[in-house]
Amino acid sequence: MNVLHPTNGASKLRIAFVGAVEGSGVAFDALVASGHAPVLLVTLPPEVSHRHSDFVDLGPRARAAGATVFHAADINAPATIEALQAAEPDLTLVVGWSQICREPFRAVSRLGTLGYHPAPLPRFRGRAVIPWTILMDEEMSGSTLFWLDEGVDSGAIVAQRLFPISPEETARSLYDKHKQELAHLVTEALSRIAAGNLSATPQDHTLATICARRTMEDGLVDWHAPAESVLRLVRAVGDPYPGAFTHSGQERLRLDAARPHAAAGRYIGLPGQVQSHTQAGFTVLCGDRRAIEVTAWDGLAGRRPKMHQRLMPA
Repeated sequence: MNVLHPTNGASKLRIAFVGAVEGSGVAFDALVASGHAPVLLVTLPPEVSHRHSDFVDLGPRARAAGATVFHAADINAPATIEALQAAEPDLTLVVGWSQICREPFRAVSRLGTLGYHPAPLPRFRGRAVIPWTILMDEEMSGSTLFWLDEGVDSGAIVAQRLFPISPEETARSLYDKHKQELAHLVTEALSRIAAGNLSATPQDHTLATICARRTMEDGLVDWHAPAESVLRLVRAVGDPYPGAFTHSGQERLRLDAARPHAAAGRYIGLPGQVQSHTQAGFTVLCGDRRAIEVTAWDGLAGRRPKMHQRLMPA
């Protein structure tokens, strides 16, 4: 029997926690604050931390909370499952892990394995859901805790919080909204589960949509696209992700922030051509003859590209 120390009608759970990103840290802290500090942290070893651009080293806070730390490059490896079995968890919580948890891993915890997804499941299952949410010009998003099953983001929903998306939402602002909702979700769900309430709502699989994996190279700007599409890409793939980029000559130029240029139709030139230098940055012409103003960038040692230079590819 792994449930210990009943308190106020609930029980203190032995929890194993899996995660390695910013959101993982939020969930871990919420567990500690709610009196359910994990007994085990499974996280990435430093040498493979590059898998996540938003990687966070959770080891120090886990040790401070009294948790054992186990580094795993493969969540389904026999050694990982053995570490999980040794912890004798009632519940495993997975937040911010890119590998599918197979049945031998999921079967260890007495109550089951909870997963988190920054999307309003069953919509937006899969990968890179925050960038895809912005690229698809969604008006609503949501954060979801669900029981892991043999599918991908397909298990029954334990808790979900929906919220609106701003027309000017960025990857960072949406990521931070999800982190805020995640803290509430973890507290809510653990309180219910500790009290013995394991109820969950099956997903309607006919409503499911699947997001494809994105790579760093998918951030390459197509200057033939309309200005609004270019601006949406810049917002969707920026911090904490690798960012939208173009090339100035042989140098990679990352576009960290941009906005519409007020004087629509003023410039005559080629898509991708730098039309002017401004106080905040520089303007670039897009495929619909509208220009965007780049206001923050990385590359060229902070200099602006040359006037009338054509950024590539275009």
